[in-house]
Amino acid sequence: MNLSNAKNALKKYFGYDHFRPLQADIIQAIYDQKDALVLMPTGGGKSICFQIPAITMEGTCMVISPLISLMKDQVEALRANGIQAAFLNSSLTQEEQRKVEDDLFYGRLDLIYVSPEKMCSREFLPLLKKVNVNLFAIDEAHCISSWGHDFRPEYARLKFLKNEFPNVPTVALTATADRMTRKDIVEQLNLNNAQTFLSSFDRPNLSLEVRPGRKRIEQILEFIKKRPNQSGVIYCLSRKGTEDICAKLLKEGIESDYYHAGMSSQERSRVQEAFIKDEIPVITATVAFGMGIDKSNVRWIIHYNLPKNIESYYQEIGRAGRDGADADTLLFYSFQDVVKYRDFIEESELREIKLAKLDRMYQFATSVACRRKVLLNYFSENMRHNCGNCDVCKNPPTVIDGTVITQKALSAIARLNENVPQGMLIDVLRGSRRQEIIQNGFHNIKTYGAGSDVSWKEWMRYLEQMLNQGLIEIAYEDNNKVRLTEGSKAVLFDGDKVQLVKAETIEKRKDEAKKKADAATRKKSERQRVRDEMFEYLRKLRLEVARKKGVPPYIVFSDATLEEMAATKPKTMEEMNQVSGVGEAKLRQYGRLFIDAIQAFILEKKKEGISTKGGTHLESFQMYKRGMSIEQIAQERALAPMTIGGHLIKMYMEGEAVKLTDFVSKKEVQQVLELVKDLGEPFGIKEVYEGLNEEVPYYKIRFALAYRERMLKV
Repeated sequence: MNLSNAKNALKKYFGYDHFRPLQADIIQAIYDQKDALVLMPTGGGKSICFQIPAITMEGTCMVISPLISLMKDQVEALRANGIQAAFLNSSLTQEEQRKVEDDLFYGRLDLIYVSPEKMCSREFLPLLKKVNVNLFAIDEAHCISSWGHDFRPEYARLKFLKNEFPNVPTVALTATADRMTRKDIVEQLNLNNAQTFLSSFDRPNLSLEVRPGRKRIEQILEFIKKRPNQSGVIYCLSRKGTEDICAKLLKEGIESDYYHAGMSSQERSRVQEAFIKDEIPVITATVAFGMGIDKSNVRWIIHYNLPKNIESYYQEIGRAGRDGADADTLLFYSFQDVVKYRDFIEESELREIKLAKLDRMYQFATSVACRRKVLLNYFSENMRHNCGNCDVCKNPPTVIDGTVITQKALSAIARLNENVPQGMLIDVLRGSRRQEIIQNGFHNIKTYGAGSDVSWKEWMRYLEQMLNQGLIEIAYEDNNKVRLTEGSKAVLFDGDKVQLVKAETIEKRKDEAKKKADAATRKKSERQRVRDEMFEYLRKLRLEVARKKGVPPYIVFSDATLEEMAATKPKTMEEMNQVSGVGEAKLRQYGRLFIDAIQAFILEKKKEGISTKGGTHLESFQMYKRGMSIEQIAQERALAPMTIGGHLIKMYMEGEAVKLTDFVSKKEVQQVLELVKDLGEPFGIKEVYEGLNEEVPYYKIRFALAYRERMLKV
């Protein structure tokens, strides 16, 4: 099997001309019957890596997924693209399950999605052994590792696959796995000499923003109102939080609903289905929401609370912008969130691992370096340049020599025997006279009052930066006392220099970033505004189509595909076929409908006096379709007949239903074609006119030549 088959299938079924980075290499490895571990970010194209081999190789691909609610969406999307797919899980009736198993047994399926429990069940194995399995694809593979952030015991049983089917290639796929987790996945699944394909974890279409957790509701309301009709999720730490925030949004007229594990399964299904179908734009939810959703047009994610680790944060923000179009993420944080998590973690297994991951999450939130650099570094990916699409990059902070400030803090920590929390440390540095300080004799240390010229809030900002740089650490297990590190000793005794961001800049840059964003919105060009309006126009049409078919809107077309339509304004089926995401099945089903909608929008804008590319040709064409002659159109539009003829010729060349015999007879066309053949290339239209004894008008010659050119293209 070679990659030309894979590329043809990519265009035919998915409407894409090119593979994303690493996809072709992974597919070739599968064709070569090799095992593989694939790490790609959410929305990075993991599914294509096993779906293309599944439809180009003989047999059926078994996809193991823990997300029952996601299976239905994935299968619907595949079927919409003309691919034979099904799923087996507990949501099916016995009759439905029997039909799927029959289709599997008789080789009528390209892919089948099953849960790990179903795959490992005794009754399923005998059927599996009778089927021509061409590939095992294990999705969310981090679930097999106790080092991962979402360990699931049932995944550990999947190691039997390599023993029972040693000659069938296995590909394990995940979006979130650090170095320890990757190694464990390969070992747990007994993969044979598996090649690791580590894609970039960078999702440049996601903007990253972090804000301190003050006046969150006010900020969230402002954020959402700037993004009307966009789908988004607000993640909360508690069930009560989801309900309270939802109530506040509804009070402000924002259509929303909440989702958490305390609701009945029927209610959760109702909310999830409404969100998928764009009936409810905003969901406030615990992290239980989202894992089972393959919704490509989520345009923003807000974290009301700090996530418990970077893997969770990365996976959750990855649910936005899966179609590749721009999406926004906003994270609120407070130290109180850290305290709450630590209380949970203290009583749990793998305590030290979880605490370390929580610390890294907090360091990310409080960092004043490029957000994407910090995020990618966590996944062992180094990025040397600043991303330009995070709050830090959009409003770079002022850096100062913070060596003296840092030395004052570190010296005070040492003289206090590393035995006080941050608040007490700041009070000592500022020379507070509160009773506790005097009673403990802290006012007698050498650095007492050494930082009195720095405000309490500024000291907190500087200590956060020292924490991010590894110059101090917090002993969370010992009442959050501040401790020194090896790095702090180098600053105190070895002359190491420290750079800090000016504290007041951290506060000011939030306001400046907001002003820049507002200015950018106001400066939108007329062209961009019309394009945005066309996108909304097409989005409404997509929603109508989806509701009639009973499928989520993104299964009809993704936001990214609609954006490309709005930008390129395809006028013919051939042009529509060039739009990324329009495969053969969707072109047949929806191509003409969306072309007509685009033309109607352009004409509407023309009536409003807004010039849009292709609008003048369309207006002439619409008048022609109403039965008007070239002369009548020219008179009504105050244009020359030759100009109107040019409009109609252009529409004819683009495949529109312009009837040639309305303007030139078959005899005249034949006369032109025979003369041109005698003249040979190149020739001028005047030569043709004179060669026909000036008996055939110029506009008829142009129509005849247009017919010739169109025939040459066929």
